[in-house]
Amino acid sequence: MGSKRYQRLRRAMGIVSVLLVAVTVVLGLWVTPPDVVQGQLVRLIYVHPPMAWVAYLAYGVTSLASVLYLWRRTRNLRWDLLAASSAEVGVIFTGLTLITGSIWGRPAWGVWWTWDARLTTTALLFVLYIGYLALRRIPADSHQRAVRSAIAGLIAFIDVPIVHQSVVWWRTLHQGATVLNPSLSPRIHGEMASTLLLGFIAFTFVYVWMLLHRYQIAALEQNVLDAELEKLIQERRNEPGLGSSQIESSGDANNVGQPSKV
Repeated sequence: MGSKRYQRLRRAMGIVSVLLVAVTVVLGLWVTPPDVVQGQLVRLIYVHPPMAWVAYLAYGVTSLASVLYLWRRTRNLRWDLLAASSAEVGVIFTGLTLITGSIWGRPAWGVWWTWDARLTTTALLFVLYIGYLALRRIPADSHQRAVRSAIAGLIAFIDVPIVHQSVVWWRTLHQGATVLNPSLSPRIHGEMASTLLLGFIAFTFVYVWMLLHRYQIAALEQNVLDAELEKLIQERRNEPGLGSSQIESSGDANNVGQPSKV
């Protein structure tokens, strides 16, 4: 995780992310024209939907990594750390989605918040993954924590398609999908469409960059915990009157089913 190649990859992703976001901001604020109906307010569309997309993507990665951990043939602690890291990034972007949505809603609807179906299900999604991260803080061995977190992550992901389809299933104040609508007919064209597409690409790069950083931190934290555990075991082995066979059998009993170190 600390190799020079990995560091170069993170640095490159960071530079590309900053450049893409900067170009998106410039195009969104000064180059693209105002909307016929929404006027200047339309400029939020270049960041708000991409942030929501990143949240979907992050939770999708969390779910996939959770499945790979639960499946015995691919069980490895790396998948659990990836799931947790992606969920943390997803929570950040879900929060940003709610904030930018409120900023848009104030002039569009006259209120900062309303219990609209899309807003309510998104807020629920935010709370569910906050709960997922809180669940990971409950003391347990690595395997138990990974299993229960994976199950919780998969249950929480059920809300993602509900959020996306909420504007179709219920009558809401929120506008329908601009690009990924049921008829797959984009309602945005020209410079506005290209800028929106760039926004999706830019924030996807930001997600990958943040994920690489968070995963490395998670791996380092796990290595520290493993080192501390090894130290405690060694100290017990050195205690007078306690045989090494007893320590080994005790350690085996406490680590049944645990994956290898990161």
